[in-house]
Amino acid sequence: MTAAQVQNGLVLMLLLGFAIMEFASRRYKASVTADSNDTKLELLMFLSLVAITQPLAILVSGKLGAAFFPELKDSLAHLPWYAMVGILLLGDDLTQYLWHRASHSPLLWPLHRAHHSAQYMSIRVTFRNNFFYYMMMPGLWIAGALLYLGFGGMIYALYVVAKLAIILGAHCAWRWDEPLYKIPALRPVMWVLERTISTPATHWAHHAITNEDGIGHYKGNFGNMLFIWDLIFGSALITRKFPEKVGLIDDHLFGQERWYHQMFYPFLQSKREHSALKFGGSAYVAPPKEAA
Repeated sequence: MTAAQVQNGLVLMLLLGFAIMEFASRRYKASVTADSNDTKLELLMFLSLVAITQPLAILVSGKLGAAFFPELKDSLAHLPWYAMVGILLLGDDLTQYLWHRASHSPLLWPLHRAHHSAQYMSIRVTFRNNFFYYMMMPGLWIAGALLYLGFGGMIYALYVVAKLAIILGAHCAWRWDEPLYKIPALRPVMWVLERTISTPATHWAHHAITNEDGIGHYKGNFGNMLFIWDLIFGSALITRKFPEKVGLIDDHLFGQERWYHQMFYPFLQSKREHSALKFGGSAYVAPPKEAA
């Protein structure tokens, strides 16, 4: 089997495995309140990422490399696996942390808002974003450049699988870490784990509708694969608790934005009052009593 076949097979197993656990734990039925607007956004964003954005970044990076730096083709293929993994963590995961953090600024928030507009947590939310959020993500283009430099093969495939396992698990309706916190023998393990990778508890806090309860932390916990970036850059909050509600307060007050505005802003802009998805608009900031 080729590396691509191994990667695709393992990714499919991950998706099926987490989906089965969402249903088997009854968390999907109890907490996921998606409607057709949510489904269209999530399905089309997933398809656009795997069929357009990621292949385009890899293709264009390779073409640019061949045109301007032909002598560098596969020049790093000799590196040992641990060096490649270290470079991928910096070039892909660290830059994604920085891009994610920057996307919570007023300028870039409209490109990331869709990810937070879901009023539930599930693996289906994982790639819910604006089309241009991924198109402009530095990590995708850096990964394309690294593939040109020789980072292909099984190492990159397994890196992608490991990263996807963590971020799917962090968004999953099945909160796999919750029962583990209650086992005394696992306390040292969980202490290390929750400071190393994103877990449901830390990432659900990032999706919380409010920070007022001391659990929500939507202005932090930006890590995708590694949570350690949040510790290093001072954006971490660890409570081992889960917020009562996730989503955005303005959607609760004024109604959800249409999927095409969320996906294709700034080319398609919202007409809703109090919308960040139109020129001159801004993120709605709720008084504490509304966000409670």
